[in-house]
Amino acid sequence: MTDMAEHGEQQQTEQSERSDQSERERIRERRLAAFAKAERVLAREGGRLTVRERLTALQEAAPEVYDLDRTVDIYGNRIVADLEERVAALLGTEAAAFFPTGTMAQQVALRCWAGRTGDRAVALHALGHPEVHERHAFSQVSGLRPVRVTSEPRLPTAAEIRDLEEPFGALMLELPLRDAGYVLPTWEELTEVVEAARERDAVVHFDGARLWETTVHFGRPLAEIAGLADSVYVSFYKSLDGFGGAALAGPKTLVDEARTWRHRYGGNIFQQFPTVLSALIGLERELPRLPDYVRHARVVAAALREGFAAAGVPWSRVHPEEPHTHEFQIWLPYDSGTLLEASVRQVEETGTYLFPGYWERGGPGLSFTEVSVRAPGLEWTAEDVRAAVADFVSRLPTR
Repeated sequence: MTDMAEHGEQQQTEQSERSDQSERERIRERRLAAFAKAERVLAREGGRLTVRERLTALQEAAPEVYDLDRTVDIYGNRIVADLEERVAALLGTEAAAFFPTGTMAQQVALRCWAGRTGDRAVALHALGHPEVHERHAFSQVSGLRPVRVTSEPRLPTAAEIRDLEEPFGALMLELPLRDAGYVLPTWEELTEVVEAARERDAVVHFDGARLWETTVHFGRPLAEIAGLADSVYVSFYKSLDGFGGAALAGPKTLVDEARTWRHRYGGNIFQQFPTVLSALIGLERELPRLPDYVRHARVVAAALREGFAAAGVPWSRVHPEEPHTHEFQIWLPYDSGTLLEASVRQVEETGTYLFPGYWERGGPGLSFTEVSVRAPGLEWTAEDVRAAVADFVSRLPTR
């Protein structure tokens, strides 16, 4: 009887999991359909477009950024090498290497540094991407040992680096720290943290997936920001809206070794010209506009805060209060399902998709979503945002 009972419980669990998966898929398809028909959005990332739309945009823009009569790449030469040279110039480093993913690029970088320092410990934030989103890849794949500096929703401080009880060969700083709300330290704080790591004879690596949009907050050019670190990773799809891909930039000796490990990790791909073309388009079109996105994100954030207060929502929070980049969080005192339903209903009924991202549970009775401001968002005035908030709140339960 016990075996039968356990079998029955297992079947119920599996059935519940299938039901949950089916519901998530239904919601996902509904959100995608709503986004496709949306007339007004704050951002329209390529990841939500159709294959036809992405290919058409690539075909139209590619001739503006590259000579399409040149021969295609083979195992990282030609157009790939051209992109690498451009990234190194932008970041002020000796060299750069293209990688298919940032996960691979950063493991390779830190593995190479571990060989030089003789220490496989990597100090990083508990909310850093490798700790939260990469299934323990550092330890499972690359033999690295993560050492958590802090779990506070901010970047580590110089005092925390100096007081860390165990040695480490590399300090990894995610700029901005996405899961804490796309937050950044001040320039003075960042330089102090780097100095503290160097005092401990550690190298500094920037997880700069979104480093491109930090110039407004720091008030410094990209090369000066990147110049603080010994190596830097940047992404081509997060801020620049490319198809994918990443680059590792730093000293030539490090990058040369990284190319060897890239091959060993399976990242020396036969041809990558479509992805590289999309990266070049991003550097040409999106990179110059990122400062405008950041500045307007602050207008949008203030209008959201004002809108929720005027609509009588008992509590809301924009985090950071003044966004450090063009992306930030909004927190509301409702469960995630209620907020997701209100978001989708708003676009289905009005054509305005104010919050197209997922609403995540942030605690008892609290949920949050991420807001991104890109080219379409520049057309929104503060009054437009406040009006959209009022309409969104009208779809929430009365409290």
